[in-house]
Amino acid sequence: MDTANQCVLTINTGSSSLKAALYAMSEPPSLRLSAEVSRLGIHDSRMQITDASGATLLDQRNQLLDHHAALQALFDWFAQHETGQGLTAVGHRVVHGGQSYHAPQLVTPELLAALQTLTPLDPDHMPQALKGIEFVKRRYPNLPQVVCFDTAFHRAMPTVARTYALPHSFYDEGIERYGFHGLSYEYIVEQLRVLDGAAAEGRVIVAHLGNGASMAALRQGQSVDTSMGFTPSEGLVMGERAGDVDSGLLLYLIEEKKMTPAAVKTLLNQQAGLLGVSGTSADMRDLLAREATDPRAAEAIELFCYRAKKYVGAYAAALGGVEILVFTGGIGERAAAVRARICAGLEFLGIRLDATRNQAHAPVISSDDSRVKVRVIKANEDLMIARHTSAIIKREINV
Repeated sequence: MDTANQCVLTINTGSSSLKAALYAMSEPPSLRLSAEVSRLGIHDSRMQITDASGATLLDQRNQLLDHHAALQALFDWFAQHETGQGLTAVGHRVVHGGQSYHAPQLVTPELLAALQTLTPLDPDHMPQALKGIEFVKRRYPNLPQVVCFDTAFHRAMPTVARTYALPHSFYDEGIERYGFHGLSYEYIVEQLRVLDGAAAEGRVIVAHLGNGASMAALRQGQSVDTSMGFTPSEGLVMGERAGDVDSGLLLYLIEEKKMTPAAVKTLLNQQAGLLGVSGTSADMRDLLAREATDPRAAEAIELFCYRAKKYVGAYAAALGGVEILVFTGGIGERAAAVRARICAGLEFLGIRLDATRNQAHAPVISSDDSRVKVRVIKANEDLMIARHTSAIIKREINV
């Protein structure tokens, strides 16, 4: 197959962001350009487009209220610059695959109908992902699309880590811990195998810290446990999500405070987390900038780091130790102060940071005498989507 002029567009809809990338359908896929729209719904949304070398093609601030507006702006830019000629397929990150979908799938009407039924499990991401698929379908009716599931990476997780302590009939109905951010973890495993060889098959903890945040314990490159569960709401403190909350508290809010289930859902997924504690922002950058003068911003940061530190300890216990700790995601990659606070006090596990390396966001931020190697690896879910999409298209469409 001549792939010289064929390319794949990847679309990754986060809860408050949208990322896209254009890859040549080579092996491995090679990046042509990437785009990111951040702070969606905020007055100073930002759209950045860069070429394969990282050179800026567009850096624009405007008001993009939702993912549809972001996609419209992105595709309009593509059209104006004749970008995407030779576009062969579009690959999407879909957060939840439920019990049925453990591998990338070609989009069909039947698949879309099935994914629609999973929306209650992930109200923060699934609607945007489905709207993105429909947007592309309207713009390019004959273009094949592929969905790649974040839950797929965790399907080999041991039963004990997937099970809630509920009657087994609920498990039979699909109520279990699925885990998320799988495309990110899949990429990190690949990178660790290149960087650390056999050590990557050992005991590894990965902290994917962004507006959505999770942690995973890995052994032999496979998921042993992860902080998100039945939905992405479980686990760490996040930008707008509370993470772990006592189930009895939810009953109290409904029964005693007379909140409706819809109001509780909004509270947990859109009004909690960093935003709820600080009262001002879900963005860690904003909170760090005013931590010294805003006690509630400081409290939100402290809680975020404290919860993450507890999970590092828990997963070290689950693994029987740890050899490598990886920080990834927007906060994990760029917030040195957050990494330092999470690791502070974990010397008993063999984790020691080098302050200079950490401040410089070096690839390895642990000290030379640290028993645990602490790495910072830039997330690249888009590359995994491009690989999976190319493979599906080559196999099933034979382009």
